[in-house]
Amino acid sequence: MRTSLKAFCTIGVLVVMAAMATPQLKSFPAEDDRSLIITFKDGHQQTFRLADIARIEFNAPTVTATAASRTRFLGVWKVGIGNGNSGTFLIKLKPDGVAEKTLGSPGGTWTVVNGEARCKWDDGWTDVIRKVGGQWEKAAWSPGTSLDEDPAGVAKAEFTESN
Repeated sequence: MRTSLKAFCTIGVLVVMAAMATPQLKSFPAEDDRSLIITFKDGHQQTFRLADIARIEFNAPTVTATAASRTRFLGVWKVGIGNGNSGTFLIKLKPDGVAEKTLGSPGGTWTVVNGEARCKWDDGWTDVIRKVGGQWEKAAWSPGTSLDEDPAGVAKAEFTESN
């Protein structure tokens, strides 16, 4: 009798443990009920049914960069004019890809390419801020020249403040 009781209890415990170990199926909404909700910066939201979406695309820069490498350049840089000219000016690199400078045409855009900040200015000039050895430098190309050519000028660059 005692053996039968032990066997019965053991089987009962095993049955209860098996029931508890069985995964519980979650109920998901029907395929037509799933949706994508986008929350905009101003707080309003827009909902799209997934059944209506064929593809989602994100606008990416021509050359992608890690957020860490891009963040390294954000802020204000004090750079030399270069090509034997004394004096400095400021370049401000903003998170949205906008660049500003205090010499020449003030507006432009910037991206990170191969670990360098490349600034394309509205006046046609291109500046590249890069680390050479243990120091930062700014190289400048005049309008119409390729980055494969020698720069028109090279000068020291110094990071002054973060954005």
